[in-house]
Amino acid sequence: MTSAPTAPEGGTGGPTAAWELLLPAASAPARSRGRALQAALREAVRAGRLAPGTRLPSSRDLASDLGVSRGLVTEAYEQLTAEGYLRSGRGAGTWVGDVVRAARPRARDLAPRSPGARVDFVAGTPDLSLFPRSAWAAAQRGVLTELPHEGLGYPDPRGLPRLRTALAELLGRRRGVVADPERIVVVSGVAQASALLGAVLHARGTRAVGVEDPGSPQHGALYASAGVATVPLPLDEEGLSPGPLRASGVRAVVTTPAHQFPTGIAYSARRRAELLDWARSVDGLILEDDYDGDFRYDRAPVGALQGLDAEHVAYTGSVSKSLAPGLRLGWLLVPEWLADEVVERKRTTDLGHPSLDQAVFARFLERGDYDRQLRLCQRVYRERRDALVAALDEHVPGARVSGIAAGLHAIATLPGRYGPPDGFLARVADAGVAVRSLAEYGHAEGGDGADGAVRLVLGYAHLPPARIAEGVRLMARAARPGAR
Repeated sequence: MTSAPTAPEGGTGGPTAAWELLLPAASAPARSRGRALQAALREAVRAGRLAPGTRLPSSRDLASDLGVSRGLVTEAYEQLTAEGYLRSGRGAGTWVGDVVRAARPRARDLAPRSPGARVDFVAGTPDLSLFPRSAWAAAQRGVLTELPHEGLGYPDPRGLPRLRTALAELLGRRRGVVADPERIVVVSGVAQASALLGAVLHARGTRAVGVEDPGSPQHGALYASAGVATVPLPLDEEGLSPGPLRASGVRAVVTTPAHQFPTGIAYSARRRAELLDWARSVDGLILEDDYDGDFRYDRAPVGALQGLDAEHVAYTGSVSKSLAPGLRLGWLLVPEWLADEVVERKRTTDLGHPSLDQAVFARFLERGDYDRQLRLCQRVYRERRDALVAALDEHVPGARVSGIAAGLHAIATLPGRYGPPDGFLARVADAGVAVRSLAEYGHAEGGDGADGAVRLVLGYAHLPPARIAEGVRLMARAARPGAR
């Protein structure tokens, strides 16, 4: 038997014998043995098991050790030499080249993760255990049975007509939207809707849009990716303040009027009218994010702003709070004057949303499964909000919950004795409770906390009542003045 391939003097030392690395390839079926040998050699070089500068056995010796033909080894050497993995010289043998620097691939998971706290009150996550797996699986089976072969081709970039029709019925019935299926675009969530609108507005010459302050921290990055800056605009108890909005000079503004994030207020009827008057006066656009408009617990939800003026409001929503964010399913209703440009941008971005996912969701809507899911979520989340309010009353006397009874989070203002905010948050974090202050959602300088009050954004939808009570109890104990 020949000796193992060796490194040159000063090299990295003797690697595993070449035949041990290649034996699985040598036992492959005859027709694929050559390709298997080349792949095994290539991977050994990429992974560093055969280091740069390593001399390989002669083709005759390696073929003998592996029990394959010499021609098979010669062909593998020649192919990998041509690709740059190996190098050779007449009469000098074959060596591992020094071009390859690739390490073994490693798949990292960059998905957002909970901070690992004992109790996590960070807002924005629904209860994923409520996802209707059985009903969704039944819809998938039905779609795979009935979908014609041509249904697996490239879809209309706006979305399947079947789904757009079902969405138009749902949104008109539940949210009071003027929902023409021809102006609905199926998107992968509100983030893509915002990116599409930002790109189209930029192409039309828009360089800045107004955003609520405080508001969603994602808007800045989404619009910046389209070359559009964001201008923070202050809120009052009724919604966006009209004076600063008019003074800003922007002609597009992003709003959450049904349940403002994060303050939890609902825009008053007067403020909704003022906002529409502004849009008409500047020939502008309101971008309405109806992220949790279905979840109102004290009364029927207020209808969408878009229903009052479909030509000055673009409306967007998704299933991220009602089903699961991982589905990446949402919708965008655009004014007629923007429709063609948004659809073309969607087409060049991704050639349309996945057809199977659209067909499953359409069936889910048509059979009433989505309405049942919304009723379930509304009942569960109302109970959890009630549990949060009760726990605050018991463990944090004097705490005040503001905003309407809606959505997946609440704003709690704690008595002044719990301040200052920075010290409070540090003590609570040490106790294993993850929570964010309202100040963290501000875009402009200053903001919440200047008066020393502790204002918290408490997400509760993903927590069962017992965990909510535990978290508030831990928070109260750790934050008690003088606690260590």
